[in-house]
Amino acid sequence: MELLSIQNVVNGDNMAYFLIIGATLIIILSYMFSIISQKTAVPSVILLILLGFFSKKIFNIGIEDVNWVFPLEILGIVGLMLIVLEGALDLKLSRERWPMIWKSGLIALVALFVNVFIFTFGIQLIIGNLDFLTAFIYAIPLSIISSAIVIPSVNQLEEEKKEFLIYESTLSDIFGLILFYAVVNNVHTTEATTIGINVVANLAGTLVLSVVVGYFMIIFFQRINTQVKLFLFISVLLLLYAVGKVFHLSSLLIILVFGLILENRHIFFFGPIKKFLRENQVTQVLNDFKLLTAESAFVVRTFFFFVFGLSITIAGIFHTSVMLGSLVFLVLIFVVRWGLFKLIVKKNFMPEVFIAPRGLISVLLYFAIPEEFVINDFNTGILLFIILGTSITMAWSLVHYKLGKGGRMKKLAEVRSSFLKGHKTEETDSENEDKE
Repeated sequence: MELLSIQNVVNGDNMAYFLIIGATLIIILSYMFSIISQKTAVPSVILLILLGFFSKKIFNIGIEDVNWVFPLEILGIVGLMLIVLEGALDLKLSRERWPMIWKSGLIALVALFVNVFIFTFGIQLIIGNLDFLTAFIYAIPLSIISSAIVIPSVNQLEEEKKEFLIYESTLSDIFGLILFYAVVNNVHTTEATTIGINVVANLAGTLVLSVVVGYFMIIFFQRINTQVKLFLFISVLLLLYAVGKVFHLSSLLIILVFGLILENRHIFFFGPIKKFLRENQVTQVLNDFKLLTAESAFVVRTFFFFVFGLSITIAGIFHTSVMLGSLVFLVLIFVVRWGLFKLIVKKNFMPEVFIAPRGLISVLLYFAIPEEFVINDFNTGILLFIILGTSITMAWSLVHYKLGKGGRMKKLAEVRSSFLKGHKTEETDSENEDKE
């Protein structure tokens, strides 16, 4: 019996209603996946990818029926901005947190470069007769940790571990984007000094612009008195992000810095500029803004990973060279992380060492590779294998951390403590009754 074909059910007269039904069901299921994730520690994004993949099979949606690149790119751009903003609004800055911040940034930077060079030589071995620059460009998307997967997946971890992973994944996104566009925009530049100056100027200029925009936006934010303003605010941020990308700036840095300034405004508004901060007005709307950002990120993330699941074709994964090469890449990713965590963090780095998923940012950069570097010999199964492999490893580590030996011992200790406390209370009550 053939699978139900969606084309046989949907026609021009009821297309709009079926799209509404489908969209609402996806959101409802995504909400259920979030609950499942809280109970089991299995990341909801993996369930969304599986939902998209099996929906394609059930409704017989052919990969040739739709061009998935454009909707994935739009959803990815908006989703990445909202997810980084959501993460930044949860980050606290303080002197005590500084060691955690620089350690997470150092791990993100070193791991990125080490993985890029490993993947570059690996891709050259798999494909053969491939120049170093092209392999290098293809290696960058595979080397960046996806904050879009990390941020919604680590809510159940302790605050310190959660903040570490948010910083690391966000900075990995930023460093990866800087590296990718530094290479792509300077492919015809032969002098390393010129490339270095361009990168430093871009980063410094974006950082200065980010701070100025952050202050201006907060002052502007607190002076709007109309009821409808939160989506206006997100729209302005998205506009700045998109315009920055058009001019090859590190736009993600603008979003991160703005979120940090807004959440830690008591640090940034000091001395003479403190008079420009209206704490009461900001506090009144900040909670609503955080809620709107989280809800918007949830919806966009839901549809991105669902559509990504629709676009998946697993045939390319089962090529021997793809499987062996991708497995070696996966092992090396976590060997490098283990070494860096052992050297820099030194202790108590479980499950962080296994939380390095590839995802949204990898897909975005893969589609952004300039046409002159696109090669037909690169099997997208490598990208898919790395995304699924790192995500499954992350899911395993979170589940093991929550329900593994340490988790069971912790639960046992809590039960034992509760039992002893209850037993002692019963003994005390019994003694009081005897006295009476």
